Amino acid sequence: MKKNIYYGIVTILVVILLLCVGCVDIQENKIKYRSTENVIPKVKQGRMTFDITIRANKTAKTIQLWLPYPVSNDDQKIEDVVIKGNYNYSGIHREAEYGNMILYAEWYEPPEYPQLNFSFNVSRTEVIMKNFPEVEESIPVDVKEFLLPTNLSPTTGEVKDHADQIIKGKNTILSKATAIYDYLVEHGERDPNLSFCGDGDVCELLKNLRGKCVDFSSVFVALSRSVGIPAREILGTRVAKDGDITGAYHCRAEFYLPGYGWIPVDPSDVAKLMLKENLELTNLKVIDARDYYFGAQTETYIDLSTGRDIVLNPVQESEPLNYFMYPYAEIDGQPLDFISQEYLKYIVTFLEH
Repeated sequence: MKKNIYYGIVTILVVILLLCVGCVDIQENKIKYRSTENVIPKVKQGRMTFDITIRANKTAKTIQLWLPYPVSNDDQKIEDVVIKGNYNYSGIHREAEYGNMILYAEWYEPPEYPQLNFSFNVSRTEVIMKNFPEVEESIPVDVKEFLLPTNLSPTTGEVKDHADQIIKGKNTILSKATAIYDYLVEHGERDPNLSFCGDGDVCELLKNLRGKCVDFSSVFVALSRSVGIPAREILGTRVAKDGDITGAYHCRAEFYLPGYGWIPVDPSDVAKLMLKENLELTNLKVIDARDYYFGAQTETYIDLSTGRDIVLNPVQESEPLNYFMYPYAEIDGQPLDFISQEYLKYIVTFLEH
């Protein structure tokens, strides 16, 4: 009798244990950012223009300009492209590593002010990917390149150690990515003093998680890759308003969920909201933004390029670019500073249709 009671108790305990394990798995699949709500994506349409002027010195022999050339994809449609200028040559080239498209122009014995005007119509659709599958498939071979390190985004050493602490106890790609996103939202801080989107030097950023969009996205990508999550930066610009949007360049991130696709994440926009309106994590606006930017991206964002350590086409004289988002130019092989705009002046405008 006692023996039967003993086995009965053991059986009950085993069942409870299995149920608890099941609860953990179910809980991991019921990620807080998951939603099955049927939402109609918003759409924004307009014409975007890049006006570029280069100030050449009198001894300049050759000027070269490379500009990200946005292409149509599942979320945006590019049409009615017009390219004008006083260049000797212009053409559309493809960069080999990531497939980025490039508008390239050259001036020989250039005038004092080489100019290029590039405009196009764009229709952009809001991205909403929140109905995550409950079962994850294996990572396809053609996505595994997004597990590799880059110059300023290593995936070993302190980066891997940091990521392992963040994802402790997590067993799925979705739960790990959620933990990394939450870490950035809860510990990152936007730096309003940076005059551009940041360098994305991950090892330095892990010492003081303070920066702008490239910084947040680079840390997300490096931490994700270090624990087996394919991830990448998507570099582009916002079209939230009409008029001059030169200061609206922005970088977000994506991670790949096998069997579902590339999921957008943007912890930097949560940090931007908190700084701009002096809000805490517990504020309802922050909670809403935090929920939205895991698995969604507004219709006010245009994709331009992706990747790090970029070798352009035609190949630039200087070292590979950290990333390719801003216009890039060289005079006789010497790069021009895109931040100060002293010699490389660019104005980006948007007019909604």
